[in-house]
Amino acid sequence: MNIPVTSSFPTKDRIIGFAWQHILLLSSMFFMTLGVALCVRSNLGSGVISSIPMAFTLAGEAGLAPGLTIGGYTNIMNVILVTAQILVLRKQFEKVQLFQLIIGFVFGAFLDLNMALTSYFSYEEIWQQIMAQFAGATILGAAVAAEIRCGSVTMPGEGIQIAISRVTGASFPKVKIAVDTTLVVLAVACGYLFFGAWPWTVVGMGTLFSMFYVGYVVKLVSPHMRWFDRLLAYRPGFRRYVYGLARFIKITGKR
Repeated sequence: MNIPVTSSFPTKDRIIGFAWQHILLLSSMFFMTLGVALCVRSNLGSGVISSIPMAFTLAGEAGLAPGLTIGGYTNIMNVILVTAQILVLRKQFEKVQLFQLIIGFVFGAFLDLNMALTSYFSYEEIWQQIMAQFAGATILGAAVAAEIRCGSVTMPGEGIQIAISRVTGASFPKVKIAVDTTLVVLAVACGYLFFGAWPWTVVGMGTLFSMFYVGYVVKLVSPHMRWFDRLLAYRPGFRRYVYGLARFIKITGKR
């Protein structure tokens, strides 16, 4: 009796496809955090998702809170958001969504890296601040459009919005507005708690601008992302390249 031999290539394709997908996801996240860092550096108001971490970071610099970086506080907030998803969804929470924690920690590390990289520029003049805010929001919107196309697990900030929408039956846009507003209100509350005043460098005109402009950029850029779709579909060629490189190394090593 002949037993059919199952080819291992489909498994290799899936593994390499998964790896390639997440390489592109990491690239998208790097540019997302670059956009966030530029918005923070503008001193006109950070993005919604970074407003609370930024408030705590400033408090840490003033000795009013633990001296963690904005990436460190972002990691803490991501853990809280994933925990909130578990509490909201309960048995409906899929264990694969715990991968959000890994993605969230990478996001925090990239944010600290880009905060360091953007520290070399000047943001003293108002036109420099406006340019930093505009460039940051534009880069963030384009990177979000790419991140969505990667089709991996969501970021914790988006995950909690999806979870609430799923349980309550409310539309995602309404939930997003409610969650974003809550985060901004909490950031303002942190400003009054730590400094006794509205934290304009954390929640300012730039925050309001990015809330609407980032979504506009995502909507504007998304129809023109076919090149990114083709890049995602590059897996077969990528496989041949990796296998060819492996054979080359093996042959070279025998000489």
